[in-house]
Formats: sequence, C-alpha cells, structure tokens
Amino acid sequence: MADHTHTSNVFADGSISLRLYPHNELAAVDIVEQLCTQAAIATDNGFDGVMTSEHHGGFAGYLPNPLQTSGFQLSAMSKGWAAACPVLLPLRPVAMLAEEVAWLDARFPGRVGIGVGSGSLPLDFEAMEIDQSTAVDIFKRDLPRLVNMLAGRQLGVIEGDRALRELTERSIPVISTAMSPAAVRRAANAGAGIIFDGGSNPDRLRTLSDAYVEAGGNAPRILIRRVWLGSPPKEAFEAQFEVYQSYSPTEALSHWRDNGWICGDDAASLATELAEALRTTNSTCLNLRIHAPGIAPDAAREQIAVLGSEMLPRLRELLATN
Repeated sequence: MADHTHTSNVFADGSISLRLYPHNELAAVDIVEQLCTQAAIATDNGFDGVMTSEHHGGFAGYLPNPLQTSGFQLSAMSKGWAAACPVLLPLRPVAMLAEEVAWLDARFPGRVGIGVGSGSLPLDFEAMEIDQSTAVDIFKRDLPRLVNMLAGRQLGVIEGDRALRELTERSIPVISTAMSPAAVRRAANAGAGIIFDGGSNPDRLRTLSDAYVEAGGNAPRILIRRVWLGSPPKEAFEAQFEVYQSYSPTEALSHWRDNGWICGDDAASLATELAEALRTTNSTCLNLRIHAPGIAPDAAREQIAVLGSEMLPRLRELLATN
C-alpha cells in the first residue's frame, strides 16, 4: 500500500511547489505518465507539492481535467500534496466540484488543494457550450460557496455527503486567481487565498498583496515564478510568452516584466532572487514553473531534479532566516 504521509500542509507559509504541464507532443498515455513521473521526482527532490491547471481542446500544454490528474499524481507520489490550480469554476456546478475535491481528499487526507479562476479563453466556454459573458458573475457567486463547502459549511441539499461533512474538522484550502484590487478583495471576503500571474513586476504584486491583507485576507498568497538553472532554452521561453499573450487581458500584460523568466547558472544567486521576490511582494509561498513549448520531457525531469537538489536547500535557508 502506498505511503500517504505528507511533509507540508497544502499552500503552507514558506512552501515551494512546482507547476507541471503536459508534453502535448506525446501520446496521451505518455502525457499522463510524464505528469506522474515528474510529480514524484519533484516531491522526492524537496518540492512540497505540485499543481496542474485547466484549458480545453489541447490548448498550449494545459489539461481538461486537472483535478483528476491530481489524483493520478498523488497515487504516484510517496509524499507531498497536489492541487488543481486553477480549475475554471464557471464551467462546472460548484457542488459537484466540492464533492469531487472532498472525496479526493478522503483518499489522500491533507494532501489536496484547489484553486479556481473565472477563465478568459473563449475556446473553453465554446467547448462547454457556456456563455462566456456569464463567467465573472458565476465566479463571484460560487467562490464563497466553494470555500464554505470545503469547510463543511452551508452544504444545503448535499449535507448528507460524508466527505464534505467531515471537513468541519479540517477544511481544504481554496485559492483564487487574482490580478486586480477588486479580485483580491473578493477573495479576502470569501476566505480564499490568492495566486498571482507569473510575470507581473514585484511592485504591482506588492500592491495587490497589501490590498488583500487590508481587506482582511489571511489565507495563502502564492507568488509564481518561472525559473531555469543553467543554460536557458530561450526559444522555448519566448514561445511560452507568446502563448500567454494570446489570451491574457491587456491590463494584466501591461504589468509584465519582459518574458517573465528568472534564469542563472548559480543556484545560490537564483535562490537569493526568489527569496527577495517573495519578501518584496509580501507573498507567503512560491510556485515555480520550468515548462515551456519545446522543452523535452527528459530536460524537464533533469531540471526538476537539479532545482530540487541544488537550489531548494539554499532557498529554504534564506526563507527560514527572513
């Protein structure tokens, strides 16, 4: 039987997680295998957990089923947590999502998290035959409902669900995408944490983080950074930036800093820059990303392992002393 112990609470202060993306050049069975293998490599080499995120139709290295993928990964991981983050909340009934998250947590207690967003890619809504113009209103309505359900509260007609009822003893953390003052205040009011985008400049993120705290938010504030230790695959980075440009709002892109990557040959310098970014932005934990179109699976696995063995110990020392 697999060892289901974990070493860090989901989205804990000072935690360092890794976002994983499918290698869409592979066959489907091999994509799933890589997602599970890389998750195990990450947590075996010091990452606290992994995340996967949602888009449909094979778009740009995303997944249609990140919560299901989290279950696949947890079965392959001897430790650590997994989170579908973000799931596109307007594409599914909130009660159904809450039930699915709660029952996954019943299989892997304390190792499951969830993040949600309203979505911005037209393909996602067209594929599900949902009017995209309703997405923001649905998100505003359902975010607090999800937070409450995953704390065992306000279950309504599904109050008989055993997995949800047991969450009164230990809630499952919920994260919201948030890249505007209004969005961070909404998350704070709902009791959700927040996750920023990966490329905005630190001053912008500090403004949003402070606005969240001022609104009474006390859940995780997750800083995303794209990193590479060693000689960087620059063409892949530029291709990834073009993907984000294709669907990110103009307002969000106006706050980006070049292509959003932090690269270097020196693990100590990279750790120092990440620790400083966490402090400057008043964030509580880090989510790192190393994937981009054209980065092969073997290069991704090697990068995950080298970051874990060479950079993470230095970063944890810096975070412990800050």
